[in-house]
Formats: sequence, C-alpha cells, structure tokens
Amino acid sequence: MDLLLAVIRIALGVYVGLMLLVYFRQAGYIYYPEKTVDLDPSNINLAFRDLSLSTADGETIAGWYVPAANEADAPVLLFFHGNAGNIAGRLGSIQTFHDLGLNVLIIDYHGYGRSTGKPTEKGTILDSDAAWDYLTGELGIAPERIIIFGRSLGGGVAVSLATRHTPGLLVLESSFTSTMDMGQRMFPYLPVRLLSRHRYDNETSIRAVQCPVLIAHGPDDITIPFTHGQRLYEVANAPKEFITLAGDHNDGGMDNDLAYRAAFRAWVDRYVLNGPR
Repeated sequence: MDLLLAVIRIALGVYVGLMLLVYFRQAGYIYYPEKTVDLDPSNINLAFRDLSLSTADGETIAGWYVPAANEADAPVLLFFHGNAGNIAGRLGSIQTFHDLGLNVLIIDYHGYGRSTGKPTEKGTILDSDAAWDYLTGELGIAPERIIIFGRSLGGGVAVSLATRHTPGLLVLESSFTSTMDMGQRMFPYLPVRLLSRHRYDNETSIRAVQCPVLIAHGPDDITIPFTHGQRLYEVANAPKEFITLAGDHNDGGMDNDLAYRAAFRAWVDRYVLNGPR
C-alpha cells in the first residue's frame, strides 16, 4: 500500500508539473517569431510604404503598405500572417494579392520582425486595431472596401477584428476553431481549456461576424485539421463559401491554387468592388 501511494504521489506530481509547464510556456507553443527582416517588397519589384504603427499598449508595430497599380480604385487587403517568421516570408502572397489588383497592408505582430513587445493574444488584437485605424483613419478607406484576410494563426486575429468592425469580406485560410482545441490535440490528457491564456476562440467569435465569409482549408493539412475549417464554415453566418484546398498546411494556399484564387476574386468583385463606396 505504501508503494502504491508513493507511485500515486509521483504520478500526481508529474501531472501537476506538466500542467504548470504548459500554463507558463504555452506562448512558446503558439508563437514562433523571427526578428530578422532581410527582404522587403522591393526584392520583387513592388513599390511600398514602410510603416510604424503605434498600439494602445505603447508598442510600435512594423508593416508594409503595397499599393495596387490603380491604388485609388482598388480595395485593400489587410493581411494577418501565420505564427512563424515575419512579414519578410510573405512576399509570395503579397505578389499574389498585388496581381489580383489589390492594395495590401501586412503587419508584424508584437515581437515579430521589427515590432516591439512580446506576442500575446491581447497584443495581436491591439496590432489589428492599429492596422484598422491606419486604413480607416489615416487613409480614409471605407470599411466596406477592406478585405480582412487571416492565414493560420492570423485567422484568430482576423475573426476578432471582424467582430468589432464590419469589413467588405472576411477570408480565413487554413485556420482553427480555437487554440484550446489545438492544445487539447497536443495534450489530450490535460485540462487545456482551464490552462489556456491565449484562446483565439474563432468558433464562438465567428458567429458574431456580419460580413460575407470565405473559408479555405485542405483535407491534407496535417498541422490544423480539416475539420476545423469545416466547423468554422458551419457556424459562420451567410453569405459564406467553403473552398477545399489541395496540399499541406504550408503549400496549399492561394499562392498555388488557381481555382481558389479565381473564387476569391469572384467574391471580391461581388461583395467589395460592387459594394458601397
């Protein structure tokens, strides 16, 4: 009996220790920032404005505004990237959106690239607010002319912003229902929902989004399960459309999928270009 109690105490100690590790180190499972920004849109022959935007918590975030050839008439795509690297690794996507005739604003979150601070859910929300304020305030762009685009982790930032404002279109590419669901997948034997400090509850938040929603996800995505994209589509309000992607998480997006690109462009034409100015 004494041996059994000792084993139980050790097991409980290990379990509690694992919970504490996950609680205090969970940001390291979500955010993978890279500080070095060694490329910019000039490397793909695109003109751009180098931006420094102030956030409500006193940090400064870096970004690029890449104007379309017909800047005055083109909608703006506000691009929230995934959890690794920084904006320098998104030149291919910037080129894709530029080729589609869109102005593009891309930002780095707290702690990414040249942005100050440390990445947190609250920080990324403040980052998105600063980007939105720049577009609608300094540039005077109507919300209906803005496309909010979130890829992977950026989907959580995008959905949150779209609950506080009403853009012309919300696009989610290879995103998740919540980081709690993702964490439960990583740690199936831990009470992840009780431990989570970075929640990004897209499944709940997207129910409040009132703009058209386009969701793209692939069945071969081994990073974020296909069922997450399907569930987000299921609970989103109409008008909405689901695009099934080919390829894995990092190679199945709009940059490589011409059918998805065409569907996206059709939605831009229908809900943004033909919407109110």
